[in-house]
Amino acid sequence: MAGSLIKIREILKELSPSEKKVAQFILSKPCEISSLSIGDLAKNSKSSEATVVRLCKMLGFSGYKDFKISITRDIALNDTMETLQNQYSDVEPGDDLKTIVQNISNNNKESIDDTLKILSFDKLQKVIDAIIKADRIDFYGVGASYLIAYDAFQKFSRINKVVTAHSDTHMQIASASNLKKGDVAFAISYSGNTKDTYDSIRVAKESRATTVSITKYGQNPISELCDINLFVSAPEITIRSGAMSSRIAQLNVIDILFAAVASIQFDQVKKYLENSRRVIAIKKIKP
Repeated sequence: MAGSLIKIREILKELSPSEKKVAQFILSKPCEISSLSIGDLAKNSKSSEATVVRLCKMLGFSGYKDFKISITRDIALNDTMETLQNQYSDVEPGDDLKTIVQNISNNNKESIDDTLKILSFDKLQKVIDAIIKADRIDFYGVGASYLIAYDAFQKFSRINKVVTAHSDTHMQIASASNLKKGDVAFAISYSGNTKDTYDSIRVAKESRATTVSITKYGQNPISELCDINLFVSAPEITIRSGAMSSRIAQLNVIDILFAAVASIQFDQVKKYLENSRRVIAIKKIKP
C-alpha cells in the first residue's frame, strides 16, 4: 500500500491528541521508522503502543509491521516530509503572473500525483464493474462538485449510459429515491461533509443502489456511508488554489472511470462515440 505519508498528512487534523503525536513524529522523521520497533515509536512520540496500533488500523494496515513496510516504500519513492511540505504552494497577495502560473500548475499536477498514490485499484475495478452492469447512474454534487458531476454526465452520456446529474438538490434526492438494486450513485464532495450530497447518497443507499464516494482521504460522513470510496488528495491552503487542486484530482478520477468503461465496452460504445462526434461536428464553424 503506497502513499502512507500522504494519508497521514490528509487525516492529521482529524486525529486525537495522542494519535497526532505519533503522526507528527512519523511525518517529521519518516526515514527513522524502518529501524524503530513499535515500542520505540511509542516512546519517541510520547504516546503508547496501543495508539500506534490504532493509527495503523485507521490507515488500513493489519499491524505495525505492514505499516513500516509501506513507509519504507514511500521513502524509496522520495515521499519524505520535505517533499510533502514543498510540493504545494499557495497564491499570495502581490504574486507576479509567472509565480501564479507556476504555483497553480504545480499544485494541480501534484494533486493528481498524490491521488494516484492513495487510489485503490481494487476499488476502482469494483466501481468500473458496477457502472458496466448498471441500468442507471446518478452523480450528486453541489457548488464546484456539481461541475464534476456534470462533467461525468457529459462523458457517460456519450457512450449511451443512462445518467443523471441534476444541479437542483431537490431533484438529486428525488432521483435517488427512484434508483434500484444494481444502479450506481456517486457522491462527490471533497470535504465529505456536504449535507445535500450526504442526503442524496443516503437515499440512494436506502434504494439499494451501489453507492460510491469521491472525497478526501479519511473518515467523513459521506465515505462512512458509501459502499465504495475513491479518495483524492489535495492541499488545504488559504486561497482558492486548494479547491482548484481538489477539483482537478476529482475530474481525473472521472476521466479514469470513463476511459476504463469505454475501453472495456469499446465494441458496444464505439458507434455511440462516432454518432456523437458526427452530430457535434455540425456545430463547428467551417473554415
